[in-house]
Amino acid sequence: MVNRRDFSALGLLSALPFAIAAQQKPVDGRHYATLTPRQPTRDPKQVEVVEFFAYSCGHCHAFEPVIDAWQKKLPRDVLFRRIPVAFRPQLELQQKLYFAIEALDLVEQLHRKVFDSIHIAHDHLGTPAEIATFMGKNGVDPKRFEEAMNSFGVAGKVQQASRLAVGYGIEGTPAIGVDGRWLTDGSMAGSNPASLMVADYLVGLAKDMNRKTS
Repeated sequence: MVNRRDFSALGLLSALPFAIAAQQKPVDGRHYATLTPRQPTRDPKQVEVVEFFAYSCGHCHAFEPVIDAWQKKLPRDVLFRRIPVAFRPQLELQQKLYFAIEALDLVEQLHRKVFDSIHIAHDHLGTPAEIATFMGKNGVDPKRFEEAMNSFGVAGKVQQASRLAVGYGIEGTPAIGVDGRWLTDGSMAGSNPASLMVADYLVGLAKDMNRKTS
């Protein structure tokens, strides 16, 4: 896990922690945190789930197949977004890398491959030249991709992502924000998979709150 503090991580296949299982529902301040103030979402009428991740994070790499399968089963009225986080300036290039992949509609094709390249092949993708080589190997025009990475649109998304990470108080990855209201992660929930169970609860809570105010 990329972080500013140490997280105690359990195995990806661990069950719901006893601390949560013993409760009827997750506990605010223990399994998740309530944000003050609430953070912006794309659509106030739509429940939003945000995954904060970093390509350099080994825990994010291991968690990717799990959270990807989970997000594909979310209700259609729930918006899922990935937000890359850079705790160091040299990692900002990988923020641009993700947003360029997103802009070119290549997330399904390349997102997991980027993780594998960094954590399995040990190609760090830390320079434009390394990224260009990676793109060429995966059938993407390196020049076209470089143009996307250097576009104003991607630069704007990087700025927005950094502001959102600060607003959520992100200190480590992976972490999950729900509807601009709450944050959970493996350290609070007990494991990264358990954080998805907490997120499920929070999505339901957000829907209930929206129904009451509509």
